[in-house]
Amino acid sequence: MSWHQTPIALMAKALAAKEVSSVELTQYFLSRIEAGKHWNAYLDVSAHLSLDQASKADKIIASGKAGKLTGIPVAHKDVFVTRGWKSTAASKMLEGYLSPFDATVVSNLGIPDELNPNGAGMVCLGKTNMDEFAMGSSTENSGYGPTFNPWDLTRTPGGSSGGSAAAVSAFEAPLAIGSDTGGSIRQPAALTGIVGVRPTYGAVSRFGLIAYSSSLDQAGPFGRTVLDTALLHEAMAGHDAKDATSINAAVPAVVEAAKNGNVKGMKIGVIKQLQGEGYQKGVQTRFTESLDLLASLGADIVEV
Repeated sequence: MSWHQTPIALMAKALAAKEVSSVELTQYFLSRIEAGKHWNAYLDVSAHLSLDQASKADKIIASGKAGKLTGIPVAHKDVFVTRGWKSTAASKMLEGYLSPFDATVVSNLGIPDELNPNGAGMVCLGKTNMDEFAMGSSTENSGYGPTFNPWDLTRTPGGSSGGSAAAVSAFEAPLAIGSDTGGSIRQPAALTGIVGVRPTYGAVSRFGLIAYSSSLDQAGPFGRTVLDTALLHEAMAGHDAKDATSINAAVPAVVEAAKNGNVKGMKIGVIKQLQGEGYQKGVQTRFTESLDLLASLGADIVEV
């Protein structure tokens, strides 16, 4: 089975139906990570920790208490502190640092335990490469070497969340999380051909996210489809009393919005400078085709 090409909802159904175990699924992606080391998407992979979490996820599934994403593997950008895995923000200054606690996003997604009773039950595959302390837009500025674009090793995957984007694009993870200060999720998603979302500021907790600019930093999801990304978004978001900027409101129904897919009547602003000179012909063509498709579906395209 080509699990790396399977949509998340179908992967979850296969886990629930015992067609595959979380241990088998996790080992499948760990093998892909090992085979794809030349992309340098990961900084820390600890197979025994991942497989231990997968074993716990299988027990949750067997008990009938699984959630939407229980047993699904996910990769974390190295800017999120994570118990068990090294948390370095891709800097030699933090080389070998092991955090005693998880970032709230990591807890929200992780295996439930006494410290984290409400986790989604996902399995951590490892920590992904990034521009050091998120200061960059290419993932060439890592203390542990650059990440390469899986589509073309002569090009960058963008940044600073380039490791997470490359991992998803190269099928080394079904889902991943990144952080965005001025484009560090959106830009690498575009450069690697996947989906990336910067949620509204405060919609996802910043607690445990090694700060670059606290007034702008925001955690967000990567996936290969809009629906996959929405599923991760809903699981990682929510109010957090540990973050003073966290929005104290219910998480919007982004999964239902993704399933609906209706853009009729939606007003979409297009920046004039995103067209014209300075862009490769293929990029400009795809951009224009996307606008034409949205217009054909009833969206109102407005230049700003």
